[in-house]
Amino acid sequence: MAKQLTVELVSVEEKLWTGEAEMVVARTTEGEIGVLPGHAPLLGLLAESSQVRIKRAGGEQLAYEVTGGFLSVTGGGVTVLAESATQVTPASR
Repeated sequence: MAKQLTVELVSVEEKLWTGEAEMVVARTTEGEIGVLPGHAPLLGLLAESSQVRIKRAGGEQLAYEVTGGFLSVTGGGVTVLAESATQVTPASR
C-alpha cells in the first residue's frame, strides 16, 4: 500500500473532511501545489476563490471550492483552513 497523508479540511464554521489521501492539490498565491507523502513542511496562503482537490486511494477525488485561508504541511499531514469551503460534485471519469 502506498504511503498516505492525513488530511483535515476545516472552514471557519466546521470541520468538513478528515481522512487519508494520496495527494492534495491546492492553488496558493504563489501558484498551484501538489502535496504527496514526505513533502517538505510549508505554510501557504490559499488563492481567493480557488479549488482544493483531495485524491484518495482507489482514484476517488474530492473537490472543494474555497475562499481564502491557509494550507499547512507538516510531518503529521496536511491541514487546509479556509475562510469558507463548499464541496463540489466531482467530474465524471
